[in-house]
Amino acid sequence: MATPKPLAGLEELVLLTVSSLGAAAYGVTVQERLEAETRSPVSIGAVYAVLDRLEGKGYVRSWLGDATAARGGRRKRLFRATGAGVAALRAMDRIRASLWAPSPPSPKPA
Repeated sequence: MATPKPLAGLEELVLLTVSSLGAAAYGVTVQERLEAETRSPVSIGAVYAVLDRLEGKGYVRSWLGDATAARGGRRKRLFRATGAGVAALRAMDRIRASLWAPSPPSPKPA
């Protein structure tokens, strides 16, 4: 498998949130968890735009859940991280760890 390309900031956060929520991941739960963790407002439109982009990249997959009376008979679009999505998160974790590590001093020009 090729090394995944680095994720943009909100892509990484949304993908990580989907991964952590498991079967409960849909737009509103992703938005609520992001707002709770970042202590900052996140628009539902931005969440769905990122989820669509991640699905296009093959990092999440979606399906429609059952209709519920609480939602007026509407179905939820649920999301789950794919193997490629988990690999992308692990690659980002390695990049972050590498960047946090002190780098050796660069040689001085002669």
